[in-house]
Amino acid sequence: MGVGPDSILIVRADDGEVHAMHNLCRHRGSLICDADCGSVKKLVCPYHRWAYGLDGHLIHAPAMPEDFDKSSHGLRKVAVREVEGLIFVCLDERPMDFSGAAEVFGELARPQGLRQAKVAKAVDYLVKANWKLVWENNRECFHCNSNHPQYIKANFDHYNADDTSPQIRQQIEEAVTRSEARWDQSGLAASHKQTGMTVFPDFDKGIWFSANRTVLVDGYLSETMDGKLVAPLMGSYTDPDVGTLRMRGLPNFWNHSSCDHGVSTRLLPAGPELTAIRVWWLVDAKAVEGRDYELSKLMPFWQLTSEQDWEICERQQKGINSSAYRPGPYSPYKDYNVDAFVRWYLQSIKTP
Repeated sequence: MGVGPDSILIVRADDGEVHAMHNLCRHRGSLICDADCGSVKKLVCPYHRWAYGLDGHLIHAPAMPEDFDKSSHGLRKVAVREVEGLIFVCLDERPMDFSGAAEVFGELARPQGLRQAKVAKAVDYLVKANWKLVWENNRECFHCNSNHPQYIKANFDHYNADDTSPQIRQQIEEAVTRSEARWDQSGLAASHKQTGMTVFPDFDKGIWFSANRTVLVDGYLSETMDGKLVAPLMGSYTDPDVGTLRMRGLPNFWNHSSCDHGVSTRLLPAGPELTAIRVWWLVDAKAVEGRDYELSKLMPFWQLTSEQDWEICERQQKGINSSAYRPGPYSPYKDYNVDAFVRWYLQSIKTP
């Protein structure tokens, strides 16, 4: 995978452990692997055949003297952590403490069975907008009513304190009450019960990651076009009424998972006005396409929502490039997470 100018190898060794390393031969700097994915017994540089183990240690260095120290010329490591099938990497030489995020993601994601999932489909996008604009768009649902007709039928978080009627508030309370009665037997619980989006991020409290389970609108069991299941139940779920699992981590990851499938999104800056985005649709590993699920039913809900957002962000990028652009005020009802994200970003680039 590429992160800016850096190419990263992510390898699962024979013992199941995940390793992340710079895809950079320690001899003359050639890329070792060009393939997006595959299976190998060792990593061999195609330039001069230096060979490395799957954990990055140097196995063979042709034409080097007998006293050459192979132990000091292994591939350069990258901090990596696997959490319930999700793999996180950090290129910083002083990587952030991931233990808190691992605990939060792990506890909520375990029933989802992402570790036993497979990729049903992955789609790459090159969005003509800065990555921060894409994150800002993700952190508010002010735009949802006008731009995401399928999303607002399934979810409550497009309502806020300024536009939640007593009737809608009652619907939310009834959905939460219903979920508490059903989910308790499975050890699940709705952890976001209010209107609006969950508050995230919060730099002062060190909250750069967040996860919660949210109820869906009555009649929806999955984030699909009609609310019906489109694949077999995932993980340890025995009842489809589990709401949605939502995970997010700055600076570039979010996931929405329903009872029958999950959708993960990753952002990578590709330039001042370009963001490389990959979206994965995940299903149970035993599910068979054409028998247990159809991509034509699995993908539309989040494919439409994502592509609607990319169009919004590209339009905004064109607008803020204007010499007439001046930042406008944030709505305290709708833009609170956008404000928090901007403050998180500004504080982050000041922190040594």
